[in-house]
Amino acid sequence: MSSSVSVAIENGVAVVTIDNPPVNALSVYVRKPLYEALATLRDDPAARAIVIACAGRTFVAGADITEFGKPVEQPELRAIVALLETIAKPTVAAIHGTALGGGLELALGCHFRVADQGARLGLTEVKLGLLPGGGGTVRLPRLVGAEKALGMIVSGAPILAGEAKAAGLADAVVDGDLLAEAIRFASETADRGGAFIAVRDRNDRLAETDLAAFDAQATDLARKSRGLDAPLACAEAVHNAITLPFDEALAAERALFVKLVSGDQSRAQRHLFFAEREAAKVPGKDLQRRTIERVGIIGAGTMGGGIAMAFANGGFPVTLLETSAEALQRGMAMIEKNYAVSVSRGSLTGEAREQRLGLFKGSTDYADLADCDLIIEAVFEDMAVKKEVFGKLDAVARPGAILATNTSYLDVNEIATSTARPRDVLGMHFFSPANAMKLLEIVRAEKTAPDALATVADLARRIGKVAVVVGVCHGFVGNRMLSARGAENEFLLLEGATPGQVDKAFTDFGWPMGPCQMGDLAGLDIGWRNRKARGLTAVIADTLCEEGRFGQKTGRGWYRYESGSREPATDPEVEKLIRTKAGELGIAQREIGADEIIERTLYPLINEGAKILQEGIAARASDIDVVWVNGYGFPIGKGGPMFWAGLEGAVRIVERLEYWRQRTGRGIFEPAPVLRRFAETGSWEAVGGAL
Repeated sequence: MSSSVSVAIENGVAVVTIDNPPVNALSVYVRKPLYEALATLRDDPAARAIVIACAGRTFVAGADITEFGKPVEQPELRAIVALLETIAKPTVAAIHGTALGGGLELALGCHFRVADQGARLGLTEVKLGLLPGGGGTVRLPRLVGAEKALGMIVSGAPILAGEAKAAGLADAVVDGDLLAEAIRFASETADRGGAFIAVRDRNDRLAETDLAAFDAQATDLARKSRGLDAPLACAEAVHNAITLPFDEALAAERALFVKLVSGDQSRAQRHLFFAEREAAKVPGKDLQRRTIERVGIIGAGTMGGGIAMAFANGGFPVTLLETSAEALQRGMAMIEKNYAVSVSRGSLTGEAREQRLGLFKGSTDYADLADCDLIIEAVFEDMAVKKEVFGKLDAVARPGAILATNTSYLDVNEIATSTARPRDVLGMHFFSPANAMKLLEIVRAEKTAPDALATVADLARRIGKVAVVVGVCHGFVGNRMLSARGAENEFLLLEGATPGQVDKAFTDFGWPMGPCQMGDLAGLDIGWRNRKARGLTAVIADTLCEEGRFGQKTGRGWYRYESGSREPATDPEVEKLIRTKAGELGIAQREIGADEIIERTLYPLINEGAKILQEGIAARASDIDVVWVNGYGFPIGKGGPMFWAGLEGAVRIVERLEYWRQRTGRGIFEPAPVLRRFAETGSWEAVGGAL
């Protein structure tokens, strides 16, 4: 029929195969021939049953999101699903890989779903700031029940085939030849005959709904949505599926989809979807990747242990090196404890824990790193210590092994001088806890070989990380911008804001927590140590640290934490300290509003991002957005700081920076030339640097 859709009839079963690599997205070039094939087969007496299958590594993994926001080209997915529901003969979706978003909605148009045991099924549109627009919110509850459907749709998390079968979403799970089993299933179903009921007409599961329990679940999900519109719209759509006739609920779903797809939040989330795929790309055609089979980690502390777990979780054997048997034992004990917590929470089976622990090999001898293909040092953040480690690595690491530093701030170029192989040296800046946090800044030093960089970028995806390639400067992208964001924190406090007011301005904006609470969580002593190393001071924060107030771990920081609680409580002693320091410095305190707090923290953040682009530390503005959303909690619905700058208005940002520069005299507010050009052109692409 076409290069993307083909039809073959075998023993009366028509197999319609979609072939649109890499993920069989439902572009118009697939939809049109698919619709035509199904329309023909509906009336073809030679076909007793129809199987929809996909070539390649996956079933349809979703819609073609490049079409979102553009005029709809017919036939759209809803028309294909509606056509499927007019077919009287049995229709079967043969699912392997993933059936996500529009892919699952296509499968819901079939009478039956047969899945490979490794398949994953889900409606993931919420992650793009959307809801399922092809009937998913109305059909899925009819198979799995309203409460199960609500959880799946609002989370966007796919489920495995076994769970899908138990829930009623899959009719059979196959361990073997999926297509052959799907054809057999379709043939036997046709032989049995009878009326084949479309999903739209199955109401038994909806009739079982406890509406009060559903509404309580929806209310809880709304509370956790943190200002995002899509989860609320998803809950509304599933509620409609329960309370409205099918066609009315379907029309309501479409209206909600249209509203979301044109909104800023979905635009922001779609921007991030593409940005994550661009961020880890390494320039250069046909770069040969190096083989990575065993990984070495130097340092079994919090960071080293977390990094080691990330690789073990990805299936890599890990050699974990420490300076002493006691330190190694402490590190392994913490790793075992972390895995035990995962088992207790049900996120990991006992068998999987033992498999992962079996991948670890502990050592106190650098010679045991000789068989590693990648070695990452995660020792104390001190240049002399790190250079000593790399000098030792140079003597034992095999030729071609990649040597990485997990530094958060230090000069990777200088670290590389400790070896005779600077082409093999790069930075891998993980974020704590490294086994859980998604972001990985891959730092390209001056002499890093492109194939080493490309190898690590690919490797990041294999261990579930979102990689961003950055250049060398103090703090790279994330921590350098964090310093700019925090530059005014103390001035805001001294001039009259309280820690609670600053943090509330941030959480109202959409951050998971504000800078004071974040500091308490991370440990105020970390920033204190970094400031002392650089000869910097912070009047209030330094005083807190001098008093032993390091945050949650000591029960006192910017806030009090009573009896081991993680919930911050206002501390009058801190507010008194702030007033005292303001008086000593002759600063008159006043009321400070949320708008001022945002302007004096987030506008300098964007300004520093513009400088990073200008210097070529980041290749694209969208790379900066990926760093800040995945590593620092910038609200996903705002797309990252550089995307949000466009929504906020770069002209306004420049004007307000100039206002605060004039009022305070502080250089942090001097607009960067690149930011001024962005205000003129409206495009970061026109001003971006290049690594």
